[in-house]
Amino acid sequence: MKVRVGREVLAEAVGWVARGLPTRPSVPILAGMVVEAADGQVTLSGFDYESSAQVSVPAEVAGEGRALVSGRLLSDICRSMPRDSVELDGESTRIQVSSGSSRFSLHMLPLDEYPALPEIPKASGVVDGDLFARAVAQVVSAAGRDDTLPVFTGIRLEIRGTSISLLATDRYRLAVRTIPWEPVDADIDTNVLVPAKLLSDVAKAMAGHELTLALGSTRTGDGLIGFEGGGRHATSRLIDGEFPKVRNLIPAEAAITSTVTVDTATLVEAVKRVALVAERAAPIRFTIEEGVVTLDAGNGEEAEASEAVEITLTGQPVIAGFNAGYLLDGLASLGAPIAHFAFTQPTRPANLTGIRSPDETPSEDAAYILMPMRLPN
Repeated sequence: MKVRVGREVLAEAVGWVARGLPTRPSVPILAGMVVEAADGQVTLSGFDYESSAQVSVPAEVAGEGRALVSGRLLSDICRSMPRDSVELDGESTRIQVSSGSSRFSLHMLPLDEYPALPEIPKASGVVDGDLFARAVAQVVSAAGRDDTLPVFTGIRLEIRGTSISLLATDRYRLAVRTIPWEPVDADIDTNVLVPAKLLSDVAKAMAGHELTLALGSTRTGDGLIGFEGGGRHATSRLIDGEFPKVRNLIPAEAAITSTVTVDTATLVEAVKRVALVAERAAPIRFTIEEGVVTLDAGNGEEAEASEAVEITLTGQPVIAGFNAGYLLDGLASLGAPIAHFAFTQPTRPANLTGIRSPDETPSEDAAYILMPMRLPN
């Protein structure tokens, strides 16, 4: 193998594949990355039996070949190279990585021991990559991070005809976004649960391109989802388990007793300041009255904070407590200048959505449900 590749192009491609490699692989060979040079391009691949990633980039190929090397080490080397291009030269048991006067020699791992990448299932439809990336970014913060509860670490895709709904919850909050897509089968009706971290990485990497989703047949037990876009390919095993029935947490329009609109950026800054004195896991008290919400946190023994923010209230006054971190995640996910809160009862979940103007009606395609916290007497 002998190739020359642009440094930035190579570093980005290698870095993306390397992010999916296990840090503590069950089998050492799975820490490797396959580098293949052929037909005017370099293809980089990684696989750990749960997920795979593959990307091809243009290159000057003077000699074709395949090699397996340490993926994370190759990523670190490519990022640090001093010149605009990087040369890869593989011979027998070693591969030389060079740029300008910088030279690295990496040991090749046994390629014949590396598992074959899974085949991507048949395409199920296409979705705008930017739209999909925004939707994933808006729900991923609500996914759980406790690996002992794997069902909560995923994002559920509910695919109904020409729409995809993305849902994530960690039991304390729920995020929902619905977007359009173009399915191969207009009558498609299925649900899949995809690891949230992987879905987030894939969505970011394939933004700006048409994204193809490929769903394996649950009837045949494939349990696999594939993604293709912008010269990148990825697969993931689906999470096996029953996602909780959470849609009933979204307040019905008829049950809403109070709504609040407030400038998103102003509320974010106020919550950050008041949260400085909030004890860990302690709520911030929201006292919502006509024209103003007062935020309180802390206790008299150490420190207290209070700040008032102008709002527009429709309906009854509300007193409620919220986790500052969860609230800030929700506000960051809105992507809108005005935050809209809908309340039923102080002890029931509140729905947070974003609007562009005070007269706009919140979209039914989005929801960020916050579970209230018990306030001290």
